[in-house]
Amino acid sequence: MTDTNQTSPQRPHFDAQRAIDFARSELFERTFKEGMGLVEETAAYLDGPGRAASKRLSRGAALAYAGESMRLTTRLMQVASWLLVQRAVREGDMAPELACDDNYRLTNEGPAGRTGAPDGLPSALVQLLERAERLYIRVRHLDQSMYID
Repeated sequence: MTDTNQTSPQRPHFDAQRAIDFARSELFERTFKEGMGLVEETAAYLDGPGRAASKRLSRGAALAYAGESMRLTTRLMQVASWLLVQRAVREGDMAPELACDDNYRLTNEGPAGRTGAPDGLPSALVQLLERAERLYIRVRHLDQSMYID
């Protein structure tokens, strides 16, 4: 008798064609451009005006700034990675079945009970945080709708 648990698990509702169709869609193109644009915008802010603004903050706000900027870049790198995987699917460089592996998926993990950025942060950083979180939520929803667990 063979142990069927030895093979790689199949997602019960995974549809490879649906993943390919999404990767070729206008929605993907818009999301990709938005995501990569936000990555570039955030990097420019953190390396320029954000760095200058952080130097004018109180000690507590500067510490919060450092934590929030790390959270922001982490979120955006997760989104960028997911988008690049979808582009690889579109271009035939990655099988859709591989793209549904947990290594390439977005998680529901996030700050529990978070209701906003700490007080005292520059408004430009707060706006980037909010935009990145909204984008992450949308992309996570796309991920979940395509790669149903």
